[in-house]
Amino acid sequence: SPKLAAAEHQDEAALKKNLCVKAAKEHSIPQDLNKVLENKVMETVLDLSYVKLSVVEMTCSGDADSEGIVSKSVSSHSDLIPGVYEGGLKIWECTFDLMDYFSEAEIEFTNKTVLDLGCGAGLLGIVALQGEAARVHFQDYNSTVIDEITLPNVVANCVNEGSGKDRKASKPPSKRPRKAESSPDMLNRCRFFSGEWSQVSQLLLNSNKSCLKYDIILTSETIYNPDYYSALHDTLAQLLDRNGRVYLASKVHYFGVGGGIYLFEKFIEDKNVFRTSMVKTIDQGLQRCIMEIAFKNSC
Repeated sequence: SPKLAAAEHQDEAALKKNLCVKAAKEHSIPQDLNKVLENKVMETVLDLSYVKLSVVEMTCSGDADSEGIVSKSVSSHSDLIPGVYEGGLKIWECTFDLMDYFSEAEIEFTNKTVLDLGCGAGLLGIVALQGEAARVHFQDYNSTVIDEITLPNVVANCVNEGSGKDRKASKPPSKRPRKAESSPDMLNRCRFFSGEWSQVSQLLLNSNKSCLKYDIILTSETIYNPDYYSALHDTLAQLLDRNGRVYLASKVHYFGVGGGIYLFEKFIEDKNVFRTSMVKTIDQGLQRCIMEIAFKNSC
């Protein structure tokens, strides 16, 4: 019957949608840190080390890329494959906007609990870690990104080279070899998660380990797809401390995908949970903004 056919179609659509919800997983930090940096070539930008992507593309295969996102991204010439690969292999420009803002606004990370949401390379969380944050947790949609990009970057930067607070902008990238001489204390303050936002939220909220709410949540270029706004909003509402702050960096509009800063601002306004403030606008190239988000009844 037409009704039965329609019901079956809805079930099929729901099943396909559920298949795109990537389960959450916590990634352990290997005891042998040299293995984390094995076959990695590091470059530096703004005094931070990061994995050279072109080398990862050449060397990452098999078990190291069980999701197949490296080969899929390369073969499709795409930085985004919705539900499969969500851009974590690339460092997006708004990351640097937010890092500049930390210095300009003198954002204080000391003794704070910080979440780098949609972390990719993890540079935002690394800056917080070097700023003496008490805990920094890193999350990305793809497990390959955490294992092959984020974790190596954190290990490479967790060395006793100062706090990195006086970082200057616009320094060109340069190659720099790095040995795994990381400070165990810094790594002990880190946890790493992969999976879809709502799944990661549930993993954290149901964890046997004490799940403190985050004082600061950092996120850059994560609002390009309006389909993800509900999950992102709920994740922020569940994980942000009552008096915490979210710092979100974004392009004003993402052409071809449909999202953007003002669309997300309207979404937040309609939900009536958070208040927002545009704290910086960058006009060079595509216009970009930094938004501060806090609970309506917070201090």
